[in-house]
Amino acid sequence: MITGLDHVVVLVKDIGAAKAAYQTLLARAPAWQNSGEGADRVLFTLANMTIELMAPSGFSVTADRMRALLDDHEGVLASLCFRVADMSRMHRRLERVALNPDPVAEVESSDTETGNVLHWKRTRAATELTRGVRMFFLELADERPLSVATDIAPIDALDHVVVTTEDSERAAALYGARLGLDLALDRSHQDWGQLMFFRCGDLIVEVVRRPVAGSDLAHDRLWGLSWRVADIDATRARLIAAGLDVSEVRKGRKPGTRIMTVRNGTCGVQTVLLERSPKPVE
Repeated sequence: MITGLDHVVVLVKDIGAAKAAYQTLLARAPAWQNSGEGADRVLFTLANMTIELMAPSGFSVTADRMRALLDDHEGVLASLCFRVADMSRMHRRLERVALNPDPVAEVESSDTETGNVLHWKRTRAATELTRGVRMFFLELADERPLSVATDIAPIDALDHVVVTTEDSERAAALYGARLGLDLALDRSHQDWGQLMFFRCGDLIVEVVRRPVAGSDLAHDRLWGLSWRVADIDATRARLIAAGLDVSEVRKGRKPGTRIMTVRNGTCGVQTVLLERSPKPVE
């Protein structure tokens, strides 16, 4: 039913500052911008998904709820929105697996820069039944425009989104059995706990269990994003030149990968960049 991850939502306090930060990080221009229903939004659309920056605007129930979620944070990774091919079928599945979806809504958005209009169908699963992670499901009528590159060594796509859990069995049941994502990897290690990789289109929903004393067994948490780049050394040099604090490049846990951490300029979202080695030609 789920064909990919359509977008992730990052709640931010200052939409202008967040827009500038992600233009620098991604080296791409916004693909869509609009305001309404208590929020200002800026969207960057990459090869395999969109990141939506959303800031409270004005005074309404929606805006106040976003401010409460933000608390005193610069930004918060707030929700996942999965792409589906058939909303009616997805809605029936969500009902069958007891995720209590909202009624399907028809949504329209117009871009403030171009006046272009997009339409989609949307529903949301009950957050108390998705272990505290806000999940939406969306069927787009037309594709969003892509964010054009504005500098060298841009970020190309999302490699994986990371969810932390303290109950790996129930998390596996949610993402695998109930949502229908394919479990590609389940591995444990004494140094970094348990990793589960669920395929979602051409990216991964990574569920990580790192036991912590006094942790919340009933609720998972959206933790961070790992972005895919073609040349990690060139991207690192670009980010350093832009004034960002980044780590050295190191080997990733997955063979054939190199990674680095971006320590600021992400609106508080834990961020890693990843380069995959080219596959050998057979």
